[in-house]
Amino acid sequence: MNRKYLKSSILVSVALLLMTANSYAQKDPDEQHIGVSMRMIGHELLLHSGDSVSRILPIEKKENQYKIKFESSFQFDPTKLVETVSEIIEGKNIAKNYLVEVGQEGTNKVVYSYEMTNLESENLIPCGGRIQPKDNYNLSITFLETKQKMPLNNLASADKSGGNYWIITALLIALSLSIGIYFFIRKKRGIENKNESENKNPNIISIGKYEFDTINMELSYMDSKVELTGKEGNLLLLLYHLKNETVEREQILKQVWGDEGDYVGRTLDVFISKLRKKLKADDNVKIVNIRGVGYKLVIGVAKVY
Repeated sequence: MNRKYLKSSILVSVALLLMTANSYAQKDPDEQHIGVSMRMIGHELLLHSGDSVSRILPIEKKENQYKIKFESSFQFDPTKLVETVSEIIEGKNIAKNYLVEVGQEGTNKVVYSYEMTNLESENLIPCGGRIQPKDNYNLSITFLETKQKMPLNNLASADKSGGNYWIITALLIALSLSIGIYFFIRKKRGIENKNESENKNPNIISIGKYEFDTINMELSYMDSKVELTGKEGNLLLLLYHLKNETVEREQILKQVWGDEGDYVGRTLDVFISKLRKKLKADDNVKIVNIRGVGYKLVIGVAKVY
């Protein structure tokens, strides 16, 4: 069965089931319960970064979005972030469908985000395992659909004498079969790709046709390799993590050069020029100068503004 149509059938089955059983759904968790959970998420993030002193600022709410602000700057591990949010939100039965965004305080710029849904079993978690640099972040969680409880015994006993009971039963069977087939296909494909996944080096990232070894600071293209200096490697990593987004000069200087105080004149432009020469073999990889603002690593067909 085509994977696209299989996913569509699952979505349709779930939508019909939710519409039919809507009158039996229980109420959403109250605001106070959610607010406490948001503060727990902020507290755990600070603990993971080694901060047990800083305060969590008052939670801000706008429609279905909750924003967690912090008193101090911190760094975070995307994997720990996903685990913490999932454990608290889903563990406390608040929601299954939600969007998580990490922004830079004061710039309204999203530096990291992911979406978790209960209809897709393959949720992309970018940059997993790569600790993000220390900065003044805020965390926004948007509930796309509040989780609702629908006990099967209530659904089955709601109207056994009418048509709703048989409709719900048929939908549950169809949904179970679709999900079973879906996971069977995933398992089969997983076995086929097992060797490839096991042999993949997590320290190597793909930048267009290039492969960048973040440990040895080597940039490979086909059979050729070129070494990068520490500053070149850190600069390329920063641009890669924010690929297809404009990175301001001040941010680059702060995260790559830090407090060393050795930035003189056009040092940054010189390093950008060196990286461009080392990436020139792939026409789909460009480092673009955004005049008066900073630089952008463009990979593929992203538009440049």
